[in-house]
Amino acid sequence: MVFGAALLLVATVLMFVYERASVVLAIIATALLTLPGIFLALWLTRTELDLSSMMGLTMVIGIVTEVAVFFFAEVDTRSEVTPGDLRHAAHMRLRPILMTSTIAILALSPLALGLGTGSAMQRPLAITIIAGLVVAVPLVLLVMPLLFLRFDSWKRPTKLTPAGDSA
Repeated sequence: MVFGAALLLVATVLMFVYERASVVLAIIATALLTLPGIFLALWLTRTELDLSSMMGLTMVIGIVTEVAVFFFAEVDTRSEVTPGDLRHAAHMRLRPILMTSTIAILALSPLALGLGTGSAMQRPLAITIIAGLVVAVPLVLLVMPLLFLRFDSWKRPTKLTPAGDSA
């Protein structure tokens, strides 16, 4: 329920900020697409889905949303957005997104590796967030723009020509 509430709250805030459903849908879909990667990482590390890892899942929603907002900050979503605009945004935000994600991954690595006193308790949280970041970066830079274009194309009405006109 907490995960669902987090998604709903994030979607609500994004709708107020962007006032464009295609942006909100692309960001939420991208956040949800990180889940298989997270579950795979938990399975590969033989880490149970416990309270700590479920807290990490909720945190990943916020982190992916933040990275996605960072991406869309480079795009003027109030007007028509072209694939070229999205390529430019990906190019301009690649380095900052990689840097912030890498720093977060490195900072959480000691916990994920179980180094230090008491780190075993926070290990599932760290693994979940690291996996979420590893999966989120390519999703935000490559998949999210494609999702946005797809969702954005749904709202465009098709132009109808009168029956007698030949185009």
